[in-house]
Amino acid sequence: MTRPGDNGERPWDGGPRRGAGRGNGAGPGVVAGQPVVVPPAEFSSYYGRPVVKAPVWRRDIPAYLFTGGLAAGSALLAAGADLSGRAALRRAGRLVSLGAVGASTFLLVNDLGRPARFHHMLRVAKPTSPMSVGTWILAAFAPAAGLAGVSEVAAALPRHGPLGLARRLLPPAGRIAGLAAAATAPALATYTGVLLADTAMPAWHDAYPDLPFLFAGSALVAGAGAGLVAAPVTQTSPAVRLAVAGALVETVAERRIDRMGLTGEPYRTGRPARLIRGGRLLLAVGTAGALLARGNRALSALSGAALLAASLLTRFGVFEAGVASARDPRYTVLPQRERRARREAGAGP
Repeated sequence: MTRPGDNGERPWDGGPRRGAGRGNGAGPGVVAGQPVVVPPAEFSSYYGRPVVKAPVWRRDIPAYLFTGGLAAGSALLAAGADLSGRAALRRAGRLVSLGAVGASTFLLVNDLGRPARFHHMLRVAKPTSPMSVGTWILAAFAPAAGLAGVSEVAAALPRHGPLGLARRLLPPAGRIAGLAAAATAPALATYTGVLLADTAMPAWHDAYPDLPFLFAGSALVAGAGAGLVAAPVTQTSPAVRLAVAGALVETVAERRIDRMGLTGEPYRTGRPARLIRGGRLLLAVGTAGALLARGNRALSALSGAALLAASLLTRFGVFEAGVASARDPRYTVLPQRERRARREAGAGP
């Protein structure tokens, strides 16, 4: 295939020149007794447009990835604190989850452009569509997390008077809602990884086995960080354990993505790499600080802030890597050629 304007004389895909080897019997690659030097492949597309169209999502979407993970991680932490009798940690987790899911809803609707579009997505349930499933997950999680968070506010209402009834009824309902939110939280934490992997962006698509685990670990890290910042140090031991678990899951998933080969390159170069490396550094610092805090309120809060920042940078780094892989045709063309070569060699897809 030739590019427009080449008149069939200069191939762009690295094949032999047209007419090579004709007229002198010298064989392919030789013209008039002189070897033909084939130019290297130029990974460009017609009219300078990329092979795969980059996503049109704005910064709202990576922020949505972070706040959704924060809401899920905080809901899990709050449920564990509730079952273990840590009231302050439970309160912090529920309120953070409520605020994060509210921010997630705003960011998603803002990116869609019109609130009605979110409502219209609830008209159908399509199990084969990660976006449809994710919409229903968010629709199930948000009311439960909202009721659990409101119940914490109701606990501070006066015992008597018009608000006394709300104080008596909402906390028991909030406990059920908090457990329901925790049951939905793993799906909320991971579906965005499935959603990105279901696109045509090479760096996301080829990471489909690991992106959900990376996002799950990042969600646990974010929830633990919020707990360390907001709860008293006497009740943060579950948050420390959650941070360690999240760091392990996230680190293993990142290492696997690093070994992906060509389509893993966007994670290792440029702006995405800087964001991801910054996230790794803050993750190590925050996890170590959480383990060493031992009742030190300031160190515990600083460690929590580092974990929150680590989760945020990781989400933005993954987002930037997918966009970068769409802009460079190499990440689309070369894997396609490799798969075709394997099929022709009989090695399977």
